[in-house]
Amino acid sequence: MNPLSRTTSGLRTALHGSRALAWLAALMTALLVVAVVGLVVDGRTIGGQPVWLKPAKFAVSFTVYGLTLAWLIGHLRRGRRVARWAAYVIVVTGVLEVGIIVFQAARGRASHYNEATALDEALWQIMGPTIMVLWMATVVLTVLLWRDGMPDRASTWAVRLGMVLLLLGPLQGFTMVVPTAEQLALDEQGVGTLMGAHAVGVSDGGPGMPLTGWSTTGGDLRIGHFVGMHGLQALLLFAMVLAALVADVGRRARLVVVFALAYAGLLVLVTWQALRGQPLFAPDALTLAAAGGLLAAAVFGAVFAWRSPRPVSG
Repeated sequence: MNPLSRTTSGLRTALHGSRALAWLAALMTALLVVAVVGLVVDGRTIGGQPVWLKPAKFAVSFTVYGLTLAWLIGHLRRGRRVARWAAYVIVVTGVLEVGIIVFQAARGRASHYNEATALDEALWQIMGPTIMVLWMATVVLTVLLWRDGMPDRASTWAVRLGMVLLLLGPLQGFTMVVPTAEQLALDEQGVGTLMGAHAVGVSDGGPGMPLTGWSTTGGDLRIGHFVGMHGLQALLLFAMVLAALVADVGRRARLVVVFALAYAGLLVLVTWQALRGQPLFAPDALTLAAAGGLLAAAVFGAVFAWRSPRPVSG
């Protein structure tokens, strides 16, 4: 099957799985176009970043998120009705979450951590419970997908462990809503406007990497959040590549498990690095040693998985 046919088949499966999530992806794709135009014509900034950068990033993330989950629901053999109701919840909460981000961007206001005015604080307070409802709906899909599995053991474990990583992404995000000591002090004086931060060791809004905006002068907790949120896609792509390269499904399943554990290790590593105030591309010796240990463990695990005769049940 050529790439175009694969894409068409995947989109059909996604539409069959959840039209609501497919429409969410279409809506976010349209938002991405609007945000890109905004990046070109609107020179305003929020916290040192272009005002339309955050809507663009969330649009990309929700497009991938929606299409992936819709495609997976299309493979369910049981519980599809429950899955579709969970999908409706994800769509409603996702649109509300991104809607607030877009609304604040249009006003030239920060959407996250912002308690400068009563309206800013109310919108920020809405976002927390909204994302938790979305997370719980994803938990429901995780249970259904874990139980039902996929056509072979390798893809089954890719989905199972990928969904777990997907759930860890939002949980890691809670590290960003903890107020800093400086913010708490200002709040006690009645002059605080922000409660929470994604940068560690430096203020939010400093120099950042192109496209992502991740801090280049301090730690950035958004990196671990990104790694966790897109772990599902990483595992699915890895399983697809393995399917083209390795014939033995048991061997592929073992390699998927190793990759998932290594990826989880990466999530822990970049979060730990950020919490210690280090930019992603300026690690200290301790971070490099930990990264080397993780790489060595992944290589050893891959060799063991390749040679081991034991199957992975699924």
